[in-house]
Amino acid sequence: MNISQIQALAPIITLSGVIIIVLLSIAIKRNFVFSCTITAGGILMTLVALVCAWQNAPMQTTLLIRIDHYALSFMALLLLAGLAVLGFCYDYFKTRKGQNEELLVLLLTALLGASVLIASTHFASFLMGLEILSISLFVLIAYPSNQRHPLEAAIKYLILSGVSSAFLLLGMAFIYAQCGELGFTGIGHFIASQSAMNIMILSGIIFIMAGVGFKLSLVPFHLWTADVYQGAPAPITAFIATVSKGAVFVLLLRFFISADSFIYSQLVNIFSIVAVLTILIGNLLALLQTHVKRLLAYSAIGHIGYLLVAFIAMGSIAPALAVESASFYLVAYFITTIGAFGVISVLSTPQSEADELSVYRGLFWRQPVLAAVFTLMLLSLAGIPLTVGFIGKFYIFTSGAAGRLWGLLAAVIVGSGLGLYYYLRVIVMMTRNAEKSAVESKIYNGTWISTATLSVLSILLLWFGIYPDFLVNTIQSVSYTLP
Repeated sequence: MNISQIQALAPIITLSGVIIIVLLSIAIKRNFVFSCTITAGGILMTLVALVCAWQNAPMQTTLLIRIDHYALSFMALLLLAGLAVLGFCYDYFKTRKGQNEELLVLLLTALLGASVLIASTHFASFLMGLEILSISLFVLIAYPSNQRHPLEAAIKYLILSGVSSAFLLLGMAFIYAQCGELGFTGIGHFIASQSAMNIMILSGIIFIMAGVGFKLSLVPFHLWTADVYQGAPAPITAFIATVSKGAVFVLLLRFFISADSFIYSQLVNIFSIVAVLTILIGNLLALLQTHVKRLLAYSAIGHIGYLLVAFIAMGSIAPALAVESASFYLVAYFITTIGAFGVISVLSTPQSEADELSVYRGLFWRQPVLAAVFTLMLLSLAGIPLTVGFIGKFYIFTSGAAGRLWGLLAAVIVGSGLGLYYYLRVIVMMTRNAEKSAVESKIYNGTWISTATLSVLSILLLWFGIYPDFLVNTIQSVSYTLP
C-alpha cells in the first residue's frame, strides 16, 4: 500500500485510532464528560481527515474499499449526524446511573462500520461493515441494562438481524457460485456478458434484497421497527433511524449502479410493489399510534419508501439525477429525524421516556421554544414549503416524473396526505391546555449542548428549505464514477 492509498484511507484510520484512544482513556480513568470531549474531538479530526482523502479521490485503495467523492460526502454526513447524536447522548446519559463511558466507544464503532459500508465495493467489506455496525447497535439499544424495554428491543433486533444476515450470506453464496466474483464491478461485468438472466444470480439478488430490506425497514420486513424505536434510548433511536439506514441505502445505490445490467429489467416490478407497500403501510400504521416514538418509527418506514422512488427511477433516467435526488432527501431526512428525536431526548428523564402523546399536551405553553423546534421538524417531515423536507419531496417527485413512475408518485401523494394528518395531530396536541401531571413531571432537561444542536438543526432546516442552492450545488459537485 502506497502513501496515496494511506492518505485516501485517512478518515477510516483516524476513526479507528480515536476508538483506541477513547478505550485507553476509559481504562485510565472513568469520566463521562472527558470521554465525550475526546469523542467529539475525534469525530472532528476525522472530518478534517476527509479533506486529505478528498484530494486523493477517487482511488481503489484495496480490492474491498473504494474511496471516492461519493463515499467521502456521505461519510461526512454520517459523522456530522454522529456528532449531533453525541450531543444528545451527553444530556441523556449524564445523570443516569451506571458506567456510561463505553457507550461512546460503541457509537464510534458503529460510525466506523457505517463508513466501511458506504465505501465497500466487495461483498466481504459489505458484510464486515454491516456487522460492525449491527453488533454495535445491539449493545447501544440495550445500554440501559436495568430497564426492561431496552433489553427487549435489543433481543428482537438481535434475532431478526441475525436472520437478515443469513439471507445476505445465502444471496452472496448464490452469486459467487455462479459468477466466481464477489466484487460489485466483476459481478456487473459477468452479468453483462450473459445473454439471459441466470436463475441462481436472480435468486441471490432477491435474498440480498430481503436482508437489506430488514435493515431499511421495508415492507414486509418492517415489523421490528416500532418495538426497537420505542425501546431504545431516544438518542440511539435517532442514530438507528439515520446513520444505520442511511449507510445501508448508500451502499445499495453503489451496488446497483455498479451492476446495473440486470436490476431494472428483472426486478423493477418487485421494487415498485415494495415501495408502494412501504409508503402506504408505513403511513397507515402511523395513524394508529399514541406513542410518539412509534409514530416516528412508522413514519420513517414511509420515508424510506419515498427514497425507493429515486432508486427505482435510475432505470429510466440518468443515475446522476437519481443519486442527486436521493442525496438531498437523505440530508433532509437526517436533519429532521435527528431534530425530532433530539426533542424527545431532552424531554426524557432517567425514570421514563417522553414517549406518550399525552406528554406533549400543552408543550407550547410550558416550553414554547422547544415546541416550536419540534413543530418545525414535524412540518419538514410532512413536506411543508419553506422547510428542507419540502425540497426533498420535490426532488423525489422530479426523479419520479422524469422516470414516468406515475403509480409510485400517486402513492407518494397519498402517503404525504396521511403523514400530514398525524404530524398535525401531534402539533395540535402541543397547543392544548397542559395537564397538571405533565407540567410537574416533564421539564426541559437539556444543557447548552442540546440547545445548540437543536438550534443548528433548525437553522439548517429553514436555510436549506428557503435557500437550497448551496446544498444542491454541493451535491451536484460530487462526481460519482463507476469503479
